[in-house]
Amino acid sequence: MSINVVTLVGRVGGDPDIKYFESGTVKCQLTLAVNRRTRNSDQPDWFNLELWGKTAEVAGNYVRKGSLIGVKGFLKFETWSDRQTGVNRSKPVIHVEQLDLLGSKRDDNGGSDMSPENF
Repeated sequence: MSINVVTLVGRVGGDPDIKYFESGTVKCQLTLAVNRRTRNSDQPDWFNLELWGKTAEVAGNYVRKGSLIGVKGFLKFETWSDRQTGVNRSKPVIHVEQLDLLGSKRDDNGGSDMSPENF
């Protein structure tokens, strides 16, 4: 049996990058900062997020830089060949299956405790 589940809560690092494909599919990319407590201070860990379909649309409509969100998904590695050097490269990406908007109505994100299942 294998398990690949990632659950994170943090603040969005920038406005969503939304792409619409001719097929009608929607893709959203975000960065998420999650504080890691240390003895002297909180250090942010940065994660690349990828959302598809209805979840991507919700992120595009309601998530902005600084929004507090919770995500659940799985870890995958994107791989590609560098165009200049030809070297194979990779980066970890969280494929988000569930998005929760956790900010209050006073926050700039304009929503509160919304999940894509409610849309």
